[in-house]
Amino acid sequence: MDVVTFGESMVVFNPDSRGPLRYVHTFSKSLGGAEMNLAIALARLGHSVGWFSRVGDDEFGRFILNSVRAEGVDVSRVIIDKESYTGILFKEWYYTSNPNVYYYRRGSAASKISGDDIDENYIKRAKILHITGITPAISESAAEAVFKAVEIAKRNNVMISFDPNLRLKLWSIEKAREILLEIAKSANIVMPGLDEAKLLIGKNDCREIADYFLSLGVNLVAIKLGKEGCYLKNKNEEVYVAGYKVEKIEDTVGAGDGFDAGVLSGLLKKLTLRECGELANGVGAMATLVKGDIEGYPYWEQLMEFIGKRSKIER
Repeated sequence: MDVVTFGESMVVFNPDSRGPLRYVHTFSKSLGGAEMNLAIALARLGHSVGWFSRVGDDEFGRFILNSVRAEGVDVSRVIIDKESYTGILFKEWYYTSNPNVYYYRRGSAASKISGDDIDENYIKRAKILHITGITPAISESAAEAVFKAVEIAKRNNVMISFDPNLRLKLWSIEKAREILLEIAKSANIVMPGLDEAKLLIGKNDCREIADYFLSLGVNLVAIKLGKEGCYLKNKNEEVYVAGYKVEKIEDTVGAGDGFDAGVLSGLLKKLTLRECGELANGVGAMATLVKGDIEGYPYWEQLMEFIGKRSKIER
């Protein structure tokens, strides 16, 4: 298996109109969750991916499980929790492309994931274990699960990919800094956004941020710069890759997870650092073209057309 990842997936309710939710009466249902987003994005790019979590024994849990399975992601290690419910979130749209997000996840099935749910044999089959900073934020037991998974990966020479995915609605910056930087010390790949890197380590310059993580023993740092593109650096090379122009952004949620998938896809395909950046920028940009976390993620041929590596045949 190319990549294994785990974390909470939730049912997303997207309002059919803009404005305060108290004036919204209809919603569209979809699904979202950083790790699951990445798993689906990678599967669409042709990789073998496994995602696991805990979901409630309810209709929302079944919706998530069936949807992720339909995308070609292995869900054989997902646990159905008969005692807990599946988390949900609501988006709220005003005049920007970044929605307000309201979580209803405290005490959810996924928040009860623990070290006992981590299957060593499953993780050691993968080339890459991908984790995010969201999972350790949702509960103490989930944080323990993350550190156990990291330990297993290191013991079995599985590459560790880490997106800090800082969520200050879930914990304080002080606690986040402590836990996330500890995880980063064990990672081979770190993929922060520029703003969250500033909050975590107090540095503003991409090169300084990359050098900080490289000094911890990280092999590759990929910094997301939004519409400006990305900056990637390893021990031998650094590259800035300009972003792709998007005329009308519909939804930015899921773009960062798509970016991560592009980087990992490039690494798995043994592409150059610049090519990894191009894939990452392409998937991230295409995610913003459509409302929803996963709806805009491309298949490989679509991505090649978008980034100009293949001619598009109209008819």
